[in-house]
Amino acid sequence: MTKLLIASAVIALIASVLLTPLITKKREDGESKKVVGYFFIGVFVIGFIASGITLYVTKIDVNWLVFWPVIILLTLCGAFLASGIERKIKGVLFLASLVVGVYVLSAPLWNANDKFKSAEMKEEVEIKPFDETQTPASVPPKFVRNKMKKAFGQVPNTSYYELGRLQIQKVNGEYVYIAPVEFSGFFKWMNGKTTPGYFTMSATDSADNPKFIPQEMKYVPSAFLNANLERHMRLQHPFLIFYGDVQLEIDDDGKPYYIRSYGEFISARNGFDVQGIVLVDALSGKSELVKLDDVPAFIDGAVSPETVSLQNSYYGKYVHGYWNSMFGKKDVKLPSDEGTESNVSPIFDEAGDMYYFTDFTSPKEGVDSMLGYSLTNARTGEATYYTGNQDESYMDSQGNLQIIEKKFIEKKWAGEMPVLYNFYGEASWLTAVLDANGFLQNYFIVSAANPEISAYATTPKEALKLYKTALSRGGSTVDGSSNAEEKNASGTVLRVYKERLGDFTIVSFLLNNGENYLVSAETEPLAIYLQEGDEVILTYGNTGEQFLPVRSLIIKGLQ
Repeated sequence: MTKLLIASAVIALIASVLLTPLITKKREDGESKKVVGYFFIGVFVIGFIASGITLYVTKIDVNWLVFWPVIILLTLCGAFLASGIERKIKGVLFLASLVVGVYVLSAPLWNANDKFKSAEMKEEVEIKPFDETQTPASVPPKFVRNKMKKAFGQVPNTSYYELGRLQIQKVNGEYVYIAPVEFSGFFKWMNGKTTPGYFTMSATDSADNPKFIPQEMKYVPSAFLNANLERHMRLQHPFLIFYGDVQLEIDDDGKPYYIRSYGEFISARNGFDVQGIVLVDALSGKSELVKLDDVPAFIDGAVSPETVSLQNSYYGKYVHGYWNSMFGKKDVKLPSDEGTESNVSPIFDEAGDMYYFTDFTSPKEGVDSMLGYSLTNARTGEATYYTGNQDESYMDSQGNLQIIEKKFIEKKWAGEMPVLYNFYGEASWLTAVLDANGFLQNYFIVSAANPEISAYATTPKEALKLYKTALSRGGSTVDGSSNAEEKNASGTVLRVYKERLGDFTIVSFLLNNGENYLVSAETEPLAIYLQEGDEVILTYGNTGEQFLPVRSLIIKGLQ
């Protein structure tokens, strides 16, 4: 609070100097000096109160450029009230303030190249393959939020609170959604003073139930006055430039912290380049300034999703400057708005590091072809742009959602949280499918290059098994190679395992040659009759995997 008061006093002093006519004609009775003194003091008091209230209520940063409209008005009025040499000086200041105003307003026209440079990404072709031994964080946030609301009875004094912002995080090696309990209004805050805790739920298992974790929190976004989290951060750091909402982060002991990204403007209060975070203990309010290189290990999303979304727009729009983004649009690509958090979707790689995913499409209307996709490290802000296979045309996230909508048009189901993975070497969209009430119904996987190849099931792993056979059937391969050798085999079946996945049965079997094979009843309907001791002749893709995908199967005695 002390810093805010000092800033308000400085602002009021500058306003008094600019507005008060300081040079007056000398009078013997001294009345002129008294009037000037009273006027100076009056402007100071009014300016101090006005600026203090403005800074406190708006929580804006104390940067002199934020006041440029006020400076123009003060210098204009000051020049009008002054006379002689003072009028000339304040007139020059007025003209200078106009130049500053033009500088601020015109910044987007000339700093586009700097924005692009700040967001420039390294480029690669494809991400590494992902297989069924890994479980993507695929439970959609809308479904999780519905389940948490239904579990809200676990919260003491339920009527005081409501569910806060949902986000994903890794805690003790598990991928979970976290949502704080927030105050539901001013009088509830007056009575409660602190919130009782937060909810967690698995981000990989849709059958998991939300758990309420008791952890008292005082400095939260829904609190008021000095306990309001954003105001608390601003009072502690009045000169920092923030971008994006505050986010809840939980350490491995379950202790809650709030963070917010800070950085600097590209130029003239325009653009943003992230530099670090402010870390606040949610109970004590202890605040710490942390550079991105020094972010604690338990924090996954140091760079806010809003910042990443902004950087994506810089990278896509300003590749050849501002005017090209408006007219020629050469090489311009637009980031999609299908993400779950500020147009980006958080995902985790095989090492457990969080990234923000975004696909890019053409600015031309009616085109659903993807131009590429980006992954931005949520801790460091480092980004990679993947061009995909240039010989193939990839479908974007919007096209993927349209396929799902048509697939389940009678049931009125819709897709949510589409993310592009490299499944078995094939660029593929994995999307959760929800009904009209927001409940999870299944997972849909479709090839980005060959939309006719798709599969769906009630869990991601089941969908992946079906998708593997669909890829084999569709002429693609499951090892990331375009020339996997097709081979023939024959022998006696030693073991058989049958599993119902979605609308079809998956049959796994072991031959006396020591190899394991996998076939879907959708591909070979008679495979459901396969049993131990059968003699078979088959064709399979030599992918090198433990279970080789069968492309054709003959069971002697049945065919």
